[in-house]
Amino acid sequence: MIKTTAAIEGMHCSMCETHINDAIRKAFHVKKVKSSAKKSITEIVSQEPIDETKLADVIREAGYDLKSVTSEPYKRKGLFGF
Repeated sequence: MIKTTAAIEGMHCSMCETHINDAIRKAFHVKKVKSSAKKSITEIVSQEPIDETKLADVIREAGYDLKSVTSEPYKRKGLFGF
């Protein structure tokens, strides 16, 4: 699994977070997506790498600006994260 972190400009509230999360879920097959307006980031966990060009298009169509994208292997944390 892969964790993709996207820096997004223009999020100001929880409705912005929900709007971005919904747009990403519709465009990609993801396991988990979580946005933070306070940190201006969205974290996406997926089985396959996220196409950065398509991600930028999805974010732009939602009314926000994608500033940067980083990816790394996803490591589960917690009680059942072996």
